[in-house]
Amino acid sequence: MSRIKELFQKKQKNILNVYCTAGFPKLDSTIDVIEALQENGADLIEIGMPYSDPLADGEVIQQSSSVALQNGMNIKTLFEQLAQVETNAPIILMGYMNPVLQYGFTKFCATAAEVGVDALILPDLPIYEYENEFGPIIKAFGLDFIFLVTPDTSEERIRKIDSLSTGFIYAVSSTATTGHTKDISQQESYFQRLQDMQLQNPVLVGFGIKDRSTFEAACRYTNGAIIGSAYINALSKAGDVKEETIKFLGKIFEP
Repeated sequence: MSRIKELFQKKQKNILNVYCTAGFPKLDSTIDVIEALQENGADLIEIGMPYSDPLADGEVIQQSSSVALQNGMNIKTLFEQLAQVETNAPIILMGYMNPVLQYGFTKFCATAAEVGVDALILPDLPIYEYENEFGPIIKAFGLDFIFLVTPDTSEERIRKIDSLSTGFIYAVSSTATTGHTKDISQQESYFQRLQDMQLQNPVLVGFGIKDRSTFEAACRYTNGAIIGSAYINALSKAGDVKEETIKFLGKIFEP
């Protein structure tokens, strides 16, 4: 059984997944970020692989990717850093197909599994290619694969994605990039629709989750939420990753 499946068996509500770009704010920050997140309540840790053309990402994450690339982060270095850290929280790698294909898809999955990665999010991997070429490789190395759905995704496609997904389904709160400021409480009908479909996979909401109130709004109808841009914004102003992580997560969890 995968560590993500184990997590959702133990905890069904208020799951917190926190995203940070690898190599941000400094090249060697990745390990500090992972340790700080798991020591302070994050259930899942999502590490972004910086890329120069991140289609799904808004300005904040794009900027963090630019900084990380300037710092010298790449997939090889990320794997070397991940090999140095032991995690209780499952690790998810999020990125895009181009750099993964350049690295070598099978080699990428093999190394990811070897260094303790639990799952992949590759938003530009189409369903057809997943089913017919890449999915079997991902499964062979015991990695979960997480698909994204949006408010515009048809019920037929959501059910198809549900049948293919392992881990959880990533529900994008609106048809926008990460870091937008739209009030996610306006998306309650969308979250209700997902809840009523009684999907076999847990659902986590991402995009637009920035504080305790938006986290609670997302969790009302789903299993949890994903925070990315707000955490990166906090780290960009911080002198110390661990101190800022304690402060940031404290605001999410405090009553």
